[in-house]
Amino acid sequence: MDADRRDCLPRDPLPPTAPPCGLTGRTRITRLAAPAGALAAVAAAFAYVGTVDPNEPGHYPVCPLLRFTGVYCPGCGGLRSAHAVVHGELTAALHANALAVAGYLVLAALWTVWVVRAARGRPFRVDLGPAHLWTLGVSLLVFTVVRNLPFGGWLLP
Repeated sequence: MDADRRDCLPRDPLPPTAPPCGLTGRTRITRLAAPAGALAAVAAAFAYVGTVDPNEPGHYPVCPLLRFTGVYCPGCGGLRSAHAVVHGELTAALHANALAVAGYLVLAALWTVWVVRAARGRPFRVDLGPAHLWTLGVSLLVFTVVRNLPFGGWLLP
């Protein structure tokens, strides 16, 4: 083999314990920075909503759908629900927006999985297929329709 070709060949193959691509030199602290930042942002938002009561008018904008049509959207009552969660009033939170409380629990579970995977050096992805997205959309639509019908008054904020 001539000298020019020998320079193009790899000299040392990668050891079998090499970290996956993209994780070289990253410490556990740097891997946990993104989940910690997300937690800090959510905690700040909940702290603000817990401090500034959404039950008092004038602090937050009014839902445009409710204002112009009188129809409650799936998010109506979400701020009151977050306020109640911050103050430990689970019954009031469920009454304000039960779907939001379920969403808080799902997001908390996803965040926990994110932290565990990041600590172990594994990537975290949420791959929602068309069936998941359709199920989510239909669930939001059914919740919205039921809460605006006379027999769904128990879902109103």
